[in-house]
Formats: sequence, structure tokens, C-alpha cells
Amino acid sequence: MKYLVVSDNHGVESYLEDIKAKWLNDVDYFFHCGDSELSPESDIWSTYHVVRGNCDYYNEYDNVKLIDTTQDKVLLTHGHLFNVNMTFDKLLYQAEEMQANIVLYGHTHQLFATMVDDILLLNPGSISQPRGKYSYLKTYAIITHQEDGYLVDYYNERHELQKELTHFFSMN
Repeated sequence: MKYLVVSDNHGVESYLEDIKAKWLNDVDYFFHCGDSELSPESDIWSTYHVVRGNCDYYNEYDNVKLIDTTQDKVLLTHGHLFNVNMTFDKLLYQAEEMQANIVLYGHTHQLFATMVDDILLLNPGSISQPRGKYSYLKTYAIITHQEDGYLVDYYNERHELQKELTHFFSMN
């Protein structure tokens, strides 16, 4: 199973359209972690599971979603309501409460992936306004659920694999 994860495009719909066109036949799920600044009526959402970010002003978006892919339970949120700039405690507690084994979030504009107590925690970075160590690199992520773990690959806005960021997380 493959999951594409993108976040924080901040009004640039063309990034989402381009990603969709590139990967439509190669991934199983498309996730958007908020701050799209796009209308909930946009046609792009026919492909993406999306949540509300702190810059999304439409009440139609949910703050948190749980998506059961049959292989994983994915908790999707923007992260601002869980204080992800300071700690992952609230986010991980929510994941445990919802029995999610993958947590996807945005908000910080900084790519990040780790395993905590058998929960994959991932931020795809920002496709339009990256920050932090990789502030020069606009990114999105693809998670491949394999038999023994998760392969996480990051791509730039030109769909080029960033091999130095690839990481495999083993499942216990």
C-alpha cells in the first residue's frame, strides 16, 4: 500500500494538481495535512483526504480524520491544535486513543519522520514554503507499507526523489 502525503501548499493549487497527475495510478491514497487555503468545493479534493489547517478558514474541513485503509489506520491532522511545534505528546495520545498506527501532520513546514511506540509519525514538509534544515527544499512524501515496515521517500516539487532523505522504519 502506498500513501502520498502533502501539506502547506498555501493557495498554490497547481502543486496539488501536478502531484495528482504524476502519481494517480501509482499510489493508493492521497493525504493533505492542511493549510491548502483552497475552497472545500475545489475539484482537487475528489482525490485527496484533507483536513483544516490554521490558515484554512472554511468550516467544512475537519480538524482531524481517521482513515482506515484496511492495512493501516491513518490519523490525519494539521498539527496546530496538538502543539506540534513543542511536543508530540498530545498527537501520540490522540493516535493511541484512535488506534492509529500512522500519524500525518503538517503546520511546521519541516519534513520529519520517526517511529514512536509502533506509530509512524510523519510530516511531509511544505510543498510551497519549506522551513528549517531543508528550507531550500519543497517536499512531499510517499510512504510504502511493506511486510516488515514503512519505506518513507521524500520528493521535491519536480517529483525528483531525494535519496538522502529516504528512510526505512521497521515494525515490531
